[in-house]
Amino acid sequence: MSGPVTIVTGGTFGLGLSITVSLARRGHRVLAFGLRQAQVSSTAVGFSELEQALSEENLSGQVELMEADVSREGDTIAVARRALDRFGRIDGLVNNAAIGPLGTVMDTSPEVFERIQKVNIGGIYLMSRQVIPTMREQGGGSIVNIGSGAGYGKPNMAAYAASKGALLALSSAMAYDHFHERIRINVAIPGGGGIVSGMSVGRFGGDESVFKRRPAPGTVAGRPATGEDLAGAVAFLLSEDAAAISGTVVDVGCFSHQGGPVSHRP
Repeated sequence: MSGPVTIVTGGTFGLGLSITVSLARRGHRVLAFGLRQAQVSSTAVGFSELEQALSEENLSGQVELMEADVSREGDTIAVARRALDRFGRIDGLVNNAAIGPLGTVMDTSPEVFERIQKVNIGGIYLMSRQVIPTMREQGGGSIVNIGSGAGYGKPNMAAYAASKGALLALSSAMAYDHFHERIRINVAIPGGGGIVSGMSVGRFGGDESVFKRRPAPGTVAGRPATGEDLAGAVAFLLSEDAAAISGTVVDVGCFSHQGGPVSHRP
């Protein structure tokens, strides 16, 4: 079996599932990991949905599934070892795992604030530390960090916005630090208003109908962004077509970095 080897954190549900399946379709060998139990403010639970999707498309042989917590250093070490044991190399890393409870600084407990930072920014730090030495030895690689429009500041998302703002700064710093090692670091931001994910649905108690009752203006495509839209951008950033691109933010949606989302047309 050939093809690039990519690790996807939080790759077993929601947007991560879309990324995992899309990469497998494109010939990647993928190690996707997550937690079987739902995390705070998320509906992401179990691996059965991903297993079914892979089975239906005859992709199971290209994807290794693993339960691991991206905020635990020992787990990230085990993930990197499993990828090398199974596939022999590591070409790409997609740092997708995140949690995002709503709240201001006043109604977010210190414990929840700390957990959000440990997963959303600490997870990128820990997982990147495990793959960069291998990529360096191989002569290069690509890391894609999944950001959020909240990284530029949004109301009632204080802790989450803080973590995603840190993601932008960390990604830029890493792009500089590993430029001469041919390791590319880029950011993809899902958006478009109304994108459905385990996190976004979890904020409304699992009620997906909220997104139909309160339709968003969507993207320039005339609809909200989907996991497939995000996965397409991620696949491009991982590919040799993006060999000269690093330190870049690709906004898959509604100009979140420019003050979006775009409002409804009157």
